[in-house]
Amino acid sequence: MSEMDDGAGTQGPGETTREQWVSLGVEHPVWDRFFQVAPLVVIGTRESNGAYDLAPKHMAMPMGWGNHFGFVCTPRHNTYGNVRREGCFTVSYPRPSQVILASLAAAPRCEGNEKVSLDMVRTHRATVVDGVLLTDAYLCLECEADRILDDFGENSLITGRVVEAHVSEDAIRRSDKDDGTVIGEAPLLAYVSPGRYAELSRTFAFPFHRGFSR
Repeated sequence: MSEMDDGAGTQGPGETTREQWVSLGVEHPVWDRFFQVAPLVVIGTRESNGAYDLAPKHMAMPMGWGNHFGFVCTPRHNTYGNVRREGCFTVSYPRPSQVILASLAAAPRCEGNEKVSLDMVRTHRATVVDGVLLTDAYLCLECEADRILDDFGENSLITGRVVEAHVSEDAIRRSDKDDGTVIGEAPLLAYVSPGRYAELSRTFAFPFHRGFSR
């Protein structure tokens, strides 16, 4: 960059100059002012009365390249207390056709602290941990709780170690099938925060630079 170049430069196709930015400030959370793509998962936990709860989360991801998973929750929700008490949780990745089921899992509780909406959601038992999985989800994880990190504002990060994983046959990667074809035949559900969702069926190979390694 030359001494006369302040970084604004010449605007190319699709580029945004600093004069076109909108500075949001940080007096309030910024995340609702623009769209971002996130996964949508359904977290399963066991209640104190022995019933099972399901709750959708989009702030969720693998914690590194090993078999660890984490999601953001608030101590105000039953999910947080259930994980602390029971020491485990499940993760189900719904298909685009199951977005209504994810919405039902987010329904408010009735006066008896029960989610009657879950009666309409089909589940089956996990195989290693004490929990349930969303039936027909394309990916399911069974996790033993690891660390819970509090005080991210009013939220907490709950992490766990994956002790079992189940992938639907049509969604698993195979050496004899192109990755794009797999996703095309088994589309992914994405949450477009805030308040929207998308079906991902068309993808492209990422142009990794020669010599790239993770």
